Amino acid sequence: MNVHDSERISGLLEQAGYVRAVPADDTPDIVVFNTCAVRENADNRLYGNLGRLRPVKDKHPGMQIAVGGCLAQKDRGEIVRKAPWVDVVFGTHNIGALPVLLERARHNAAAEVEILESLDVFPSTLPTRRESTYAGWVSISVGCNNTCTFCIVPALRGKEKDRRPGDILSEVRALVDEGVLEVTLLGQNVNSYGVEFGDRYAFGKLLRACGDIDGLERVRFTSPHPKDFTDDVIAAMAETPNVCHSLHMPLQSGSDNVLRAMRRSYRSDRYLGIIEKVRAAMPDAAITTDIIVGFPGETEADFQRTLDVVREARFSSAFTFQYSKRPGTPAATMDDQLPKQVVQERYERLVACVEEITWAENKRLVGETVEVLVAVGEGRKDERTGRMSGRARDGRLVHFATQAPGGESMADQIRPGDIVHTTITYAAPHHLNADGAPVSHRRTRAGDAAEAGRSPRTPGVLLGLPTIGAPPVAPAPTAGCATH
Repeated sequence: MNVHDSERISGLLEQAGYVRAVPADDTPDIVVFNTCAVRENADNRLYGNLGRLRPVKDKHPGMQIAVGGCLAQKDRGEIVRKAPWVDVVFGTHNIGALPVLLERARHNAAAEVEILESLDVFPSTLPTRRESTYAGWVSISVGCNNTCTFCIVPALRGKEKDRRPGDILSEVRALVDEGVLEVTLLGQNVNSYGVEFGDRYAFGKLLRACGDIDGLERVRFTSPHPKDFTDDVIAAMAETPNVCHSLHMPLQSGSDNVLRAMRRSYRSDRYLGIIEKVRAAMPDAAITTDIIVGFPGETEADFQRTLDVVREARFSSAFTFQYSKRPGTPAATMDDQLPKQVVQERYERLVACVEEITWAENKRLVGETVEVLVAVGEGRKDERTGRMSGRARDGRLVHFATQAPGGESMADQIRPGDIVHTTITYAAPHHLNADGAPVSHRRTRAGDAAEAGRSPRTPGVLLGLPTIGAPPVAPAPTAGCATH
């Protein structure tokens, strides 16, 4: 969601007349930090980066620095107190105000801090500069109505606000018209979508409606909450051809005691029951998750129960985290905060368990031919190994060769956004390799856009944003009465 918010910030600034600085430019006119507040290291990274920019700004007084996002919503004026060289601080509810705040700070030669407590303009009405020619994010809701004790997001993003289905589908069609092949529907809790307009089955209906959009080849979504997961969503996933058989569903803990303390209103049996239904409907489904280790009061028995659920669930991947105390959350003041060394030791055991399972699950795909949407920058070793990378329909990362041994390379023909079919020859815990020549290659409109250097742009709603430079001269009237 923060990546998509950054795309909106780029779109806003471009509409206001700015252009993106080239990577070699170490003195841009504006630097914007879009921050996260889920984990403590976000604070440290922000203030460290701001400190490194201070001498740069001292040498270039016209330079502006803006801080937005969740950490800005949380820390507010504290950011300017700690880093008085910051020009603008804006929150999660008023991204659209950034160009106005920059202009005001420039005019007044003083910092502008504006934090709204509720949503001003739904973010998807803002202009957006998309980073990818082939995959796009589409928000279906913002905010969250849950009260998980470890999570600060509801306090910073606010209560859930749902977009109307017609608005969502219009944005999806606009992206497809630009050549985008894959769309990911975003929400803090996508399967509670519809709560605002009284339709608890709205999310499943939305998935099916995406299936009717010509040219849309892949639909993903993140993240669902197990407590709101309904069977109609599983049916929609299984019965809608362009909805990918991949599911990211946070577990957080396998211990019912810890889930209760986290205020996660499901238990491990409910979670595993959803996975069982998903795999019954889609045997090829890849299921990923989030897990927190070291929540206050977690015992060794609680942790062992998490390992048990991980082994039973057979995840294809897991994002694993050590519990991070966030001021302002109920968990931060709970008794029995665990020592760092205990949390670290459990974390290492969890990672080892997860990798053993993901490696075994990936090995099952050796010899299978998979469809890969070619991506940009997914593989750090691709240039050295002569491979390219992309994502299979189930979300797995695939590094694939562009030529057979001794054969002619196809590297100059395959573009990001194209589709290849390739046969898996090797599996690792976090990726798959395909070392033979691609079985097939299909050029796409997304690949054409990548080759031409075009990024999709969705204009949003005109907001009367200020632009840099002198305003254009109005054309002289060609007809009508003169006024005196």
